[in-house]
Amino acid sequence: MENQKSVVSKVEQSKIKYFIQQSWLLIVASFCFGLLIAIASVTLSPRIERNKTSKIDGLMASLLPDARRFQPAAELQIKSPKGKEMKSKIYKAISGAGEQIGWAFSCQGPGFQDKIELVVAVDKSFEKFAGFAVLASNETPGFGDRIKLPYYRNQFAKAPADKLHLVKAGNPGKIDSEIVAISGATVSSRAVVDIINNSLTQVKEQMQAKGLIGNGK
Repeated sequence: MENQKSVVSKVEQSKIKYFIQQSWLLIVASFCFGLLIAIASVTLSPRIERNKTSKIDGLMASLLPDARRFQPAAELQIKSPKGKEMKSKIYKAISGAGEQIGWAFSCQGPGFQDKIELVVAVDKSFEKFAGFAVLASNETPGFGDRIKLPYYRNQFAKAPADKLHLVKAGNPGKIDSEIVAISGATVSSRAVVDIINNSLTQVKEQMQAKGLIGNGK
């Protein structure tokens, strides 16, 4: 009987030892994997940021084609409708003659599938939109991603830089505060309008407070 207990005890000890060994292997492997991810993130982050900056520059140039350079003017903190703070970078559009011709800023918010990031441009007096472009989006191909198409985007060009209203039916060629939704992609259409409305008000107020616009500037 004692021999049987001894054998059972040794088997249990062997199992415990094996479990501990495997656990340590798992811990070490997890640590190494996490370390590799951290190193990759640190290594790639500057490149990712440069690529994003380059894309923003290209989108701003497409919205304000008369600009020859875009000068960083401010970095603002704006809040989403749910109270989450987000950064918005403001750029001053400068012509080849050195004159300011407009403003551009980044903004973001929830879409149908995921976060939508936009670049929005307005004239120098902040009275009319020059338009918007999609910086990043994972909206459904063939449906929500049609927010990138001219049919929808052209409605924003020269529209009043004030609160926009999404409508399901109307004349998309008419330039006013009414934006006609994309058929089959109402949620994504509304998301863009909501993102711009939410950001525009806060950006405008903060820029006025900083003396960047208003009072003849």
